[in-house]
Amino acid sequence: MSDSSAGQLRRLRRLLTFLFTVMNAAGLIAFAWLLVKVDADRSTQRLDSEVQLVVTGVNRLLGYSGGSLVTAFIGQDPLNDKCPQFAVVPGGTPAFAGYYSKRRCVPVDDAFLDALATQAVRAAHPLAGYTRTPDGQSLYFAVDPVRSSERQYVGAVVAVTSTEAEDARHDRFTLFVVGGCVLLVAAVGGIGYLLAGRATRPAVAALEQQRSLLNGVSQLLDGVVHDLKTPVARLRALADSAHRNPEAQAELLPRTIRLAGMMGDIIDLWPSRARVTAGVEELTLAPLMLDQLVETLAEDIPTDGARVSVTSVPTRVNGDATLLRRAIANLIGNALNHGRHGGEDADVQVTVLDGRVIVADRGPGIDPEEAPKLFEPHYSGGGSTGIGLAVVKWVAEVHGGTVRVYNRDEGGAIFELSLPAG
Repeated sequence: MSDSSAGQLRRLRRLLTFLFTVMNAAGLIAFAWLLVKVDADRSTQRLDSEVQLVVTGVNRLLGYSGGSLVTAFIGQDPLNDKCPQFAVVPGGTPAFAGYYSKRRCVPVDDAFLDALATQAVRAAHPLAGYTRTPDGQSLYFAVDPVRSSERQYVGAVVAVTSTEAEDARHDRFTLFVVGGCVLLVAAVGGIGYLLAGRATRPAVAALEQQRSLLNGVSQLLDGVVHDLKTPVARLRALADSAHRNPEAQAELLPRTIRLAGMMGDIIDLWPSRARVTAGVEELTLAPLMLDQLVETLAEDIPTDGARVSVTSVPTRVNGDATLLRRAIANLIGNALNHGRHGGEDADVQVTVLDGRVIVADRGPGIDPEEAPKLFEPHYSGGGSTGIGLAVVKWVAEVHGGTVRVYNRDEGGAIFELSLPAG
């Protein structure tokens, strides 16, 4: 997956998350506003019920006699000692001695109450709502004008209550709703991010598959080029020898045929490896004589003056002949290329016994710190492609075996391929 494609998918995921969060946040904000408004309306209803209950109760206790209001019965009622507080005042009508409840629940001036009564009397109907005292205190009031038997307004009953407690409760509710919305928006954002990830997962998988395919093709081409280098050079040398020595053609022909077969095996190896690695194909193992395979292989490997000697005992293993030939050829080729000093010819000893192929050289050896890295793809401590030894490790693993490297006491490196006995 290229950086640009990955960046586009990340931006798409962020965009989908943003859109999902915004849409849900808009709904949550609208719902929160509705909740706050409903709670505010209920607060108003509770305050209105309190003061209206007092106004109605006091109104029933009023009498009218001799052209004036009678408030004598109010003092005997429990309302006189409870909140909300109330007053019976002239409200701009012919003056009479106003009556004020015994309990004063809020510090409010009598003139302020009379002013509220005057508004209701002039409007000729009850009033109720929020108001503020001159010192800024918030109150809820209800005013009910009082009529005489002649249907004339002779005063008004005023009840007031503080909104402080209800305002504090409403503020706490609002804070709770806002905090809940913030948490829900955050949760929605997280859910949106996860959902956006699931929505873009097929695209990510497709890009990963594409990258894996491209990497596989690249490795396939690198591997084929790496493994065909030596056989092609050897085939060219055989062809040149046959051209210069026609009498040796009969001797060179079998080696040429075997070399061509080896090249065919190499071409078949890499696609087979890709299929096995991808899990599309299972490796088929068959009994074979490892010592014979190594001896035949050593005869066909070009040495260019170097010495390759094989010491073997009959060794039977279960394996894939093509893969094992490729792995052992890589080990021997690596020893021929790097297991020597300066311009000296390489001297490689190959030993086969007990399911093991041991390839030893007389070169400079290997750095112990680099030993584990030598079998990693594209890692090379000597200027090669770093593919050959990685193939050896893969072949060992798919056969249930191991490969390791260490230095010999008398100088040089030893590569040991171990396979389960057949």
